[in-house]
Amino acid sequence: MHSVELFSGCGGLALGLSRAGFHHRFMVERDADAVATVLHNRRRRIKHVSEWPIEKAEDVLHVNWHKFNDVELVAGGPPCQPFSIGGKHRGQEDSRDMWPEAIRAVREISPRAFVFENVRGLVRPTFKHYLRWIIAHLHHPELARGPEESHLEHTDRLEACNLPSQYKVLVVQVNAADYGAPQKRHRVIVAGLRSDLNLELEPPVPTHSRERLLWDQWVTGDYWRNHGLSQPDDGAILSTDRTLVKQLRSQKEAPAGRPWVTVRDALRTLGEPNGEANHVFQDGARVYPGHTGSPLDQPAKALKAGDHGVPGGENMMVRDDGSVRYFTIREAARLQGLPDNYLFPRSWTESMRQIGNAVPAQLAEAIGTWISTAIERGNETPAAA
Repeated sequence: MHSVELFSGCGGLALGLSRAGFHHRFMVERDADAVATVLHNRRRRIKHVSEWPIEKAEDVLHVNWHKFNDVELVAGGPPCQPFSIGGKHRGQEDSRDMWPEAIRAVREISPRAFVFENVRGLVRPTFKHYLRWIIAHLHHPELARGPEESHLEHTDRLEACNLPSQYKVLVVQVNAADYGAPQKRHRVIVAGLRSDLNLELEPPVPTHSRERLLWDQWVTGDYWRNHGLSQPDDGAILSTDRTLVKQLRSQKEAPAGRPWVTVRDALRTLGEPNGEANHVFQDGARVYPGHTGSPLDQPAKALKAGDHGVPGGENMMVRDDGSVRYFTIREAARLQGLPDNYLFPRSWTESMRQIGNAVPAQLAEAIGTWISTAIERGNETPAAA
């Protein structure tokens, strides 16, 4: 299947979709540093990346999407800063809001499906009217907003429209850890299938779980044995997990699925920073209120991009002795599902910004597999009489 991708960044979403079997016809990203990272790895012939159709930084505002009307999927991660809990909360009033451009791509291409990723702040009550507009407009992307029409006026017109919806739209909140990423990264997926596929889009089914991780850690002890460690005493169980651990110990069978992937799992073969392949020690990590780092035996806290300088104290690990250090670029890239041969040619701060803005490739692959399966099922469904 073929796809186009908006707001590609350093390639997390694109890599996951490539692994899920999509072939990109076009990718667009306006940040020159992120494009430089992609081009650096394309020149190095990294798997999938070597085939990506991106040549230079380009603004999505200037793209004519009509020439891609034979692709099955439109995908992208519209800039999340307007809706981020850590941002300025300006939503549609923020010049970085690119949802209108994402919807324009759907309108001009009319793909079989679309999938967009964003921060969970998008579903906060503050933005309920704007999310309502996004959903209504994706039902009817052909009905563009008028130059003098407000979002609310346009929403009312869209919802009052008597025309059949062009797309069936689903909004679902996901945690990347539930799909194999070693990171607790809560996101919103806005997806849709063209109505003529005659298929309802069901939410993606998680493949990993907190329950199975706790079972392996505190019921069987397999987790600790696999790492060559002695199982800690029960005092090490997090207070938030104690009730669930007690419940699990009363069960006879393990929870279905696979365990959450922890920081220790993800980084076990890397060792301490050695100065090679972006695995370079970065000084200055410290704990302060709200920035306490990620314990080794849980999925990491969500990596942050940061606006200025060091990208947030959450971008660090808490080692077994309680000390902290920043994740190296290589470690952060692993947490985002990027391969060890995917290199970042810019500074630590710039590279961590790109990584923090990326979609975890593990989540992207799961979502890509989910949406491609739906497209294939839709293609096989006879048209309604």
